Amino acid sequence: MNHTTIGGNILTPAGWVHGAIAFGERVTGIDGAAGHPSQNSDDYILPGFIDLHVHGGAGRDVMQGGDAVYAIAAIHARHGTTSLLATTMTAPPEDIEMALAAIGAAAKQRRPNTARVLGAHLEGPYINAGKLGAQPDYARAATLAEIERLQTLAQLRVITVAPEIDGHLDLVRQLAERGVRVQIGHTSGSYEDGVAALEHGASGFTHLFNAMSGLHHRAPGMVGAALAHAQYAELIPDLLHVHPGAIKTALRAIPHLYCVTDSTAATGMPDGQYMLGRQAVHKCLGGVRLPDGTLAGSTLTLDQALRNLVGLGLDLADASRRVSTNAADYLGLQERGRLVPGAWADLVVLDRDLNLKAVYIEGERCDLDDA
Repeated sequence: MNHTTIGGNILTPAGWVHGAIAFGERVTGIDGAAGHPSQNSDDYILPGFIDLHVHGGAGRDVMQGGDAVYAIAAIHARHGTTSLLATTMTAPPEDIEMALAAIGAAAKQRRPNTARVLGAHLEGPYINAGKLGAQPDYARAATLAEIERLQTLAQLRVITVAPEIDGHLDLVRQLAERGVRVQIGHTSGSYEDGVAALEHGASGFTHLFNAMSGLHHRAPGMVGAALAHAQYAELIPDLLHVHPGAIKTALRAIPHLYCVTDSTAATGMPDGQYMLGRQAVHKCLGGVRLPDGTLAGSTLTLDQALRNLVGLGLDLADASRRVSTNAADYLGLQERGRLVPGAWADLVVLDRDLNLKAVYIEGERCDLDDA
């Protein structure tokens, strides 16, 4: 691994440093003086983006198995994502097992020019059949034995469950005790169901606001439970899934809110028909929908998410945390999502208009020519 040094406005946990960052596979040093980027015209150097909810990209879907995960990790790397969770969806058991086997293999061996696959986010099938969103109707209750078997195929870092399903509250506690991040999502549960799940060890919410019971002042719903009690939640800031006003509400209410793409095979591709698991979806005008018009994931990339957040009024340092550091902290990854000596050299270089100029993953510079 070559040793590299680059200069600019470096975002560190202690604030901005105007200077140089040196790294091999890991950051070896940061030299310079504290100084705000407004005082110069140099590039921004930020922690690489971390996406904990990725279904697809480049015309490929995680549920295809095989080498699809590598193609997906490559397209997202070209948009600044340096690590991700490959995300499954509600499907027959054999489809989920095939996808997890491929995710497990990709997590063991990163290829050049691809984001690091940290493991899997199991978004289905342990969800409420009444809140499928764009997922096929294969929802069912979870068992610990089945999850333990799936864990042998790939590390399940995040599992989405509907807590109101019989037996799921006890399962939440058992999974949390094993270090799995259990998220509440695709749920018709009440505010009280959400509070109970948090008390049993649930730690987050899957694509906040979407596919969950909404907020009403006499029935706060699952959204109300999140806004009142959550420390962490994921949100899709493509400005289609969630109104900007609702995004601002969540940013004020949830201290460590982080952003995900919920990206599909249509990401990085022209308008047309693509597959989301076993379902055909259509990309048009930046959105991905089922034939009935239901939103079916997104075409968002995290570099665009960062620009959207800044456009909503967040300062760049806060926006950076929302697409990187908070997600790393959520998974307990202290060596990612921050630029400090000893951390993995996952970083992005952006110009003053927040366009990507360079991406480094574990010290390797990625080829952005196809971005």
